[in-house]
Amino acid sequence: MDTTQSVVEKSAIRKVAIRLVPFVALMFFINYLDRTAISFAGPNGMNADLALSAAQFGFASGVFFIGYILLEVPSNLALHKFGARRWLARIMVSWGIVSLLFTWVGNVEQLYVLRFILGVAEAGFFPGAILFLSLWVPARHRSKILALFYLAQPLTTVIGAPLAGLLIQQHGLFGLEGWRVMFFGVAIPAIIVGIIAWFYLADSPAKAKWLSQEEKTWLTGALEKEKKETAASNKHVSVRTVFGNGRVWMLSAIYFGFIYGLYALGFFLPTIIAGFEGIYGTKFDVLQKGLITAIPYLPAAFALYFWSKDATKRGVKTWHIALPALIGGLSIPLALFAGSPAATIAVITITAMSIFAALPNFWTVPTQFLTGAAAAAGIALINTIGNLAGFSAGYVTGWLKDLTGGYTVPMFVVGGFMLLSSILMVALSRSGKVSEGVPAEALDPAGAGHHAEP
Repeated sequence: MDTTQSVVEKSAIRKVAIRLVPFVALMFFINYLDRTAISFAGPNGMNADLALSAAQFGFASGVFFIGYILLEVPSNLALHKFGARRWLARIMVSWGIVSLLFTWVGNVEQLYVLRFILGVAEAGFFPGAILFLSLWVPARHRSKILALFYLAQPLTTVIGAPLAGLLIQQHGLFGLEGWRVMFFGVAIPAIIVGIIAWFYLADSPAKAKWLSQEEKTWLTGALEKEKKETAASNKHVSVRTVFGNGRVWMLSAIYFGFIYGLYALGFFLPTIIAGFEGIYGTKFDVLQKGLITAIPYLPAAFALYFWSKDATKRGVKTWHIALPALIGGLSIPLALFAGSPAATIAVITITAMSIFAALPNFWTVPTQFLTGAAAAAGIALINTIGNLAGFSAGYVTGWLKDLTGGYTVPMFVVGGFMLLSSILMVALSRSGKVSEGVPAEALDPAGAGHHAEP
């Protein structure tokens, strides 16, 4: 056992976890808040002021993903070419400026256009962030690092929903309706943090001033060795062949189910909570609705962290992804028959925990067989196809609600897609096209067998 190398590894991974991941997670926090701000604005004045039906609101929520999808792969390839520091900062400032324009949206047509342009502006950020973090740590540490990053998503709602409620309550500030104040308030941080990112991020460990020379040498060497081994065992997987790779398309379908559930909840949970008044006779003010919206996501953050910690310890197994998808798929339709606001939120909490437990572990799979530009294209393609669900979940949920008069059919559709993700993950594993992860404690930096816990 090389004790010195063990200390260097431990120190390097800890520094990445402390210095890099929280900032990228903050970027993701702002990203997710900006794209889902419409879900808070809708039931709190925007739908009434712009005379939106449920289907129109759903289309406005989902049209974001059309622009997002069109530029996803090109944007991630550009990140690979120009470097993450410049490209992620550029993306963030761009979407911040577009988000700011929602403050003055005047009709449904303008809302559609701005949501589409917002998707274009944000294209490439999430898969770029995933790729960026994957390029900083060896595979055995990736599940933990991605879990810390992914914590930003449920925490966006835990913190963001009450924050949105507080901003909406500032009705009359600058002469604006409350929901317009909220759009203004969540857009400004994107521009500020995007500018900071240009100076704060580094494109690779070799360029990180906050790593010692020993840490740079170890990280660069470990990542280069891993890259060569992955490339040698997957010589046929290039950017060109990514689009014909069965594993990539299967993972895209699995991710579709997770994202369908994620955004069906994200876009319509505030509306469902607003509907408690008509169903159960309850009355909540805007801040209370925001706090209730946040409830499922705090346990989801804990589930994400501890489930991913187990995956890091054991190595990511098929059941780390398939089991949460199964539980989520079975639980979401049960919310329709809960019988009270508290019971409904309890069931939705189980669904949210399931989705967030699976997602960071899912993203460790593509880099098992993709490297370099192929990894950039493959991750972007998976995210692109998966995010078709972002459009589908918003529009189809709203359309089915208008068609059937309730959320029964839409929620069964959500459950069905998540169950399909579970089935496909098991099928992919049994086909032998993905491998079970190696636990962190089974490896040292040279693969010789000691545990280096960051």
